[in-house]
Amino acid sequence: MKFFIPLDSAAVALGADEVAALILSEAARLDVTVEIIRNGSRGMVWLEPLVEVVTEAGRTGFGPMTLADVPGLFRDLSAHPKALGLVDALPWMAGQTRLTFARVGVIDPLSLAEYEAQGGLSGLHRAMGLDAAGIVAEVTASGLRGRGGAGFPTGIKWKTVADARADRKYIVCNADEGDSATFADRMLMEGDPFTLIEGMVIAGLATGATKGFVYIRSEYPIAIRVMQAAVRIAEDGGLLGPSVLGRGPRFDLEIRVGAGAYVCGEETSLLNSLEGKRGVVRAKPPLPALEGFMGKPTVVNNVISLASIPVILQRGAAFYKTFGLGRSHGTIPLQIAGNVRFGGLYETGFGLTLGQIVDDIAGGTASGRAVKAVQVGGPLGAYHPRSHFDTPFGYEEFGAKDGLIGHAGLTIFDDSADMLAQARFAMEFCAIESCGKCTPCRIGAVRGTETIDRIARGDATAIPLLTDLCATMKSGSLCALGGFTPYPVLSALTHFPNDFAPVKEAAE
Repeated sequence: MKFFIPLDSAAVALGADEVAALILSEAARLDVTVEIIRNGSRGMVWLEPLVEVVTEAGRTGFGPMTLADVPGLFRDLSAHPKALGLVDALPWMAGQTRLTFARVGVIDPLSLAEYEAQGGLSGLHRAMGLDAAGIVAEVTASGLRGRGGAGFPTGIKWKTVADARADRKYIVCNADEGDSATFADRMLMEGDPFTLIEGMVIAGLATGATKGFVYIRSEYPIAIRVMQAAVRIAEDGGLLGPSVLGRGPRFDLEIRVGAGAYVCGEETSLLNSLEGKRGVVRAKPPLPALEGFMGKPTVVNNVISLASIPVILQRGAAFYKTFGLGRSHGTIPLQIAGNVRFGGLYETGFGLTLGQIVDDIAGGTASGRAVKAVQVGGPLGAYHPRSHFDTPFGYEEFGAKDGLIGHAGLTIFDDSADMLAQARFAMEFCAIESCGKCTPCRIGAVRGTETIDRIARGDATAIPLLTDLCATMKSGSLCALGGFTPYPVLSALTHFPNDFAPVKEAAE
């Protein structure tokens, strides 16, 4: 019998390791030969641990598995109480457009042979037949924008580095995934690490960079372990090292582990940390594309941005650009969390409305109560009320609603949520995580937290003070931390004013 059991962090936290161990134990007791592949997660977190059994019909899912459910896997599978049917046919899977995540949950993450058999390295082979300008042109034509938050066109960033004159250039992957309700980077690294490696090698070919770094937050021990192993395998397989696939220039890759500072998700703080310095924001200019790591031209891209490159080169910019709407091209891995019935990762083209995502895909709240708000873009993203549910999921469309897509994390709240308390959390979070470089962030977040506490005590005169302070933070902060903190605060004030009303005085 052949089993697939995720090594994904969420699955492991829910008992996947124990389920795998018991399957081996039960097989030994019954004298049954089994093979267990520790794959990535399919993204259906509510079904984890999800065990897949290879049958004549295909890979059949069982979940969420408990230890008590394991013996039934060695009996009539059709009668198993946790039987789900063919995994690929489940509605959550069938409705997706999986391009970047096509292999996640499907293959053994550390099998380079399986990776190549499933289309891996095709993009790199095509890239090696183009010159650097041709690769950059393909990425630019695809319309790919940074998936880490800012949405900056990837091709423009690459061209800037490619055109820069320097003796050394670098590719830096920002895997410091610190936003709440974001886990796509982790899932990709744990489930298909060679996609990221291939994307970084292509970036090196396009820009003339010969060294890459993946900066991973320390809270991701499984992703760190998998990526370190994948780099060794890639070196042994000739994908990395003195000559890419025996015919390309040198490209080396190193895994670095951060210490868990949220601000190091900002690219210049990350570069400082990578250089062994304190993680504080650098003033720009100069841009990292011109003076980045060690003062050299550096591409800094998010995991999903780089992992999207192989499919763009493999299938062409025109194919990739057919997905999406407006200036938001390609697919986006939606990360759905919070008070939600079906939480997990769902890759689809840009353009679904917020309502379709929350009501149809996520299935509404886990509590069964009405949805009150959806925070999009992590802890510094805006809170969107149901009146925004007709908004298409796109960069400009959410910008028009005074919000941002960010890393495409969505946190869902039901009607019991206190939005004043949520606004306070955003301010306090910024106060705690500020690197201290600029005054609006360092001081403004502290004063903002104090001002929200005044409002909570019934002081309505503090509301305009909070609005003015948010405007100051937004205009004066050097990085996204202080500059984006006003988004959740102002959206909570605007869309949920009753939560900021001086109700305590009325109650007395």
